[in-house]
Amino acid sequence: MGGPKEQEKEKKDSVVSPTSSQQTVSDDDERDYSTKPEFYDSDLDDKDELWVANKRKGRHTDAVLSCPACFTTLCLECQRHEIYLTQYRAMFVVNCEIKDKKVFPRGNQKRRRNKERIAGQAAEESSQSGEAVRQVCCSVCSTEVGVIDEDEIYHFYDVLPSES
Repeated sequence: MGGPKEQEKEKKDSVVSPTSSQQTVSDDDERDYSTKPEFYDSDLDDKDELWVANKRKGRHTDAVLSCPACFTTLCLECQRHEIYLTQYRAMFVVNCEIKDKKVFPRGNQKRRRNKERIAGQAAEESSQSGEAVRQVCCSVCSTEVGVIDEDEIYHFYDVLPSES
């Protein structure tokens, strides 16, 4: 038996490179294309469309609203504001979490921050002076997306609308 260098040389000589081997097989040769992939469904879009139609029960919506941070669906059925075109109101929502209570009085709007002003405008549509509204956030990423008033109507002002 030779030394360690000779044994190492014998190992290298016995290992054959896959590129020079006659037995190299490509991945395409090993795949069985007669069976459908496990996670692919060509009818998924049609199934999703039926699911949304069943949820809406034939009612019309102005948009489907999503969270601007994580794109989670927040509302399937809403009404667009007549004056403020980036605001929406809805009664039925999904993936929304109601946070702490906030009050937006009708008083001095010049000193409010922009988001509070927008939320105040949304809440004032259906509220009286000093009515309490609560912050609404995405339940997935906790991004503030709107407010809910005392009549339990959601006013969305920071969402991504999509065509329905």
